[in-house]
Amino acid sequence: MPDLVPDLVPDLVPDLVPDLVPDLVAAVWLSYQSGMSEQVVTTHVNVGGDQDSRSVALITMDDGKANALSRSMIADVRKALTAAEADPGCIAAVIAGREGRFCAGFDLSVIQADDASAVVAMVADGGELVHQIYGATVPVVAACTGHALAAGALMLLGADIRVGAEGPFKVGLNEVAIGMTLPDWAYTIARERISKRHLQRSITNARLTDPVGAVDVGFLDRVVPDSQVVATAIEEATALAALDIRAYGRMMREFRGETLVTMADQIAADRNG
Repeated sequence: MPDLVPDLVPDLVPDLVPDLVPDLVAAVWLSYQSGMSEQVVTTHVNVGGDQDSRSVALITMDDGKANALSRSMIADVRKALTAAEADPGCIAAVIAGREGRFCAGFDLSVIQADDASAVVAMVADGGELVHQIYGATVPVVAACTGHALAAGALMLLGADIRVGAEGPFKVGLNEVAIGMTLPDWAYTIARERISKRHLQRSITNARLTDPVGAVDVGFLDRVVPDSQVVATAIEEATALAALDIRAYGRMMREFRGETLVTMADQIAADRNG
């Protein structure tokens, strides 16, 4: 096991809520980091106490800017999620952004560079990330720490439970507003997760909402004060992990299997032209 990192406590405790998850606050002393890159860090938060090594993998995206999904960011998040799935002590994963920014969507610098092959590769990579989140073998909770636009909103659609931060943040699929259209795989998961009442306005009209509105649309499940969003997401992940993991896996494959197969075929078709 990597060295324990008590220095994490000052950074994590403000986001945790003692009266909400008291055991979790104490267990932060048993947390440690792994799989660090310049823009994605995994913090293993012990949720079982000092006699139990079970942990939630908190995967935090932070590029210091808008958390755009470049190919390297996508690869780092996928690597972190794959590691969480392979870790026998990891009972669930939480994907979080930086303060005020969950994810601003695909890297516009790539899109604006007029290299069609680079755009195709990046969007297909993004499809594989959303597909992996939706089909993960451990429960995945999104801690939406701020704005979640375009591919960032699609990541929310892939998660089991989505906890959003209160505040003047925008959530939604704004592709049409910036002269783009959704790839087929994105339509597929949008139809699965977005409320039918909001589907036309969300996709065709590129309508964005605040976090409270995003609950009704289907991008989020609940909204909490921004200081509690990460702690609440960990709490939700811990509750999901109480499910029988084998039954969860079977039900996930049965309920989501057809969608996952369709998405995989569409992603492959996009990548292969």
